[in-house]
Parts: sequence; C-alpha cells; structure tokens
Amino acid sequence: MTTATAGRDTAAGILRLGNAFCDAKALLTAVELGVFDALHTGPATADELRERLGLNGRGLSDFLQLLVALDLLTEDGGRYRNAPGADRFLVRELPSYVGGFLLRSNRNLYPAWGKLTEALRTGAPQAAGSFDDVIADPGLLGQFVRMMDALTQIIGPELIDAYDWSGQRSVLDVGGCRGNLAGQIVKAHPELSGLVFDLPQMEPFFDEHMAEMGLTGRVSFHGGDFFKDPLPAADVVLMGHVLHDWDESQRRGLVHKAYDAVNPGGTLLVYDRMLDDARSRVENLVISLDMLLVSTGGSEYTSEELRGHAESAGFTSVTVTPLGDFDTLVVCRKD
Repeated sequence: MTTATAGRDTAAGILRLGNAFCDAKALLTAVELGVFDALHTGPATADELRERLGLNGRGLSDFLQLLVALDLLTEDGGRYRNAPGADRFLVRELPSYVGGFLLRSNRNLYPAWGKLTEALRTGAPQAAGSFDDVIADPGLLGQFVRMMDALTQIIGPELIDAYDWSGQRSVLDVGGCRGNLAGQIVKAHPELSGLVFDLPQMEPFFDEHMAEMGLTGRVSFHGGDFFKDPLPAADVVLMGHVLHDWDESQRRGLVHKAYDAVNPGGTLLVYDRMLDDARSRVENLVISLDMLLVSTGGSEYTSEELRGHAESAGFTSVTVTPLGDFDTLVVCRKD
C-alpha cells in the first residue's frame, strides 16, 4: 500500500504517521478482546468470532480486515486465522506470550500518550493511578507481572548468551518481579543459585511461578524496598529495566547500593533501552517518553551516564554491548 510506505516528504506520509495510532489501537484491542486466543484452535468466520467474543458485529469485518492488512491475521474464503507471529506471541496460554505488555499498554500507556502535550507543558506524569495503586490491587498486580514476564521472556535468552556465567555461584535480580528472568538463568546454568529482590507483595506471585517452572527451592525471594533496605549479596547482580524508572540521582544511588551487594570479583549487569549518543533510535526515545508519562522523574539514559555512576561507586571495569534489538547491556566488574 503506497500510503503505508510513503515518506515524510509527502503529504500522504505525514498523514499516515499522524494516524499510526489507529494501527496500534487495533492490535491492543484485538489482544484485549482475545481475538488471537479465539483463533488459536482454528479458523473462524467473522460471525463465529462475533458470537464467541460477544461483539455487536458492526465494524467487525473492517476490524478483522485491518488485522489482515497489518499481517496479524490471514483470511481465506471468509475464514480468519492467526498469522504465524500472532499465533506464537499473542496467545495467552503459550509461554512465548508477550500480550501482557500490550495489555498494560492498552490500560495505562495508550491513555497517557493522549496527554503528552500536558506532560511536556508541566513535566508531570499523566498516567491514571500510581504504582502504589497497582501494588494494592491483586488484579492490576497480576497484569503487571505478566507484562514483566513478556519482557523477560524476550530478553532472557539474549542475556544468557551475552554474558560469561562461568565461575559464578549466585545471581540476584533486583526488581525481579516473580522470578521469570532469574528462573531462566538458573535453568540454563544449574550451578547457580538464584535470588530475587522485590516488594513483599510480589512473593505470592513468585512462589506460584517458581512452582510452575519447577524451581521451588532453587530461587529464593527477598522482600524489601531497594531504596530503604540492603540488597542480598551475590556474585552477579542484575538491574534490568529498573534504573529508567528513576531520576539520575536515584540511579546513581542504586548503582552504589548494587556495588555493596556484588561479591568481590563479581559483576553488576545493567540493561535498559539506553539512548545512543545521537539520540536517534525511535523505539528507545518512545520508552523514555513513556517514563515521562508514568513516573515522576524517570527517563532512559546513556551508557556513558551509567559508566560514570559505576566508576564513582568503585567498579574497576565497565564494558558496553548491544543486547537484543533495543537494549544495551553494561557490564560492571568489581575487584
């Protein structure tokens, strides 16, 4: 379709960009409605989906055809089925499911981005509710842990391959939620013991997930507030998608606290969607603006900022490497 690929130097390209939110909302709505779950067992007509999903029917055919045009569904003779990527990543019952992140985007980020103008004028977050509200509501907290699982399910194999785990005996995931990343690492390296540090409200979700992964007793949970409480000691300390939630002074403090938790000869691993020096990566700039909309001081940051925090804390060697499609991994070694 020419309008979908028109450049920014044409009116069509500008208008297409201005309406790109429609494509995103179609995907978010399909996940919310359970379209991909309904089609996982086999193809269905629009009328069958209307009945199965409890929809009115008006606009449904256009909606499904839009999902086809977005390469999320295929259509043959009036019957719809999931495209391969949607069937792999957008079906709730599968371990590869990433829809938890999209559900959170639909509930929280999509409305907040509608208030970007106000955020830029005031500097104040615009998302409805706070993380305290999420922690206090088991339903919202369940959505949050599924969102974190979606991210760590992608980043886990990449992190396992990117770092040399030989000679390490323990790994601590700070802000590790219900242990999905720590569990993946311990499964890949059985010689490691795993630890997760997060708010105490996460512990029931952690216990359930470790049982599901067959790792009860292999990964331990430590409840606390990482601004107020000491971190457990470990050979490898992880901070993934954590530091961008906070302002620069708080990031510096957390890196210094992590230094105290890393055993001599050990390592701090930090990954985030860090900004490149030219600040040119669209996906990472979007995440940084997410932080504007949902937090009081968070943002993405450069690897050089983190290097400065690590060196001031006492780490003697700092290396930077790409991690996956969008993240940057900073490896900080302690003598």
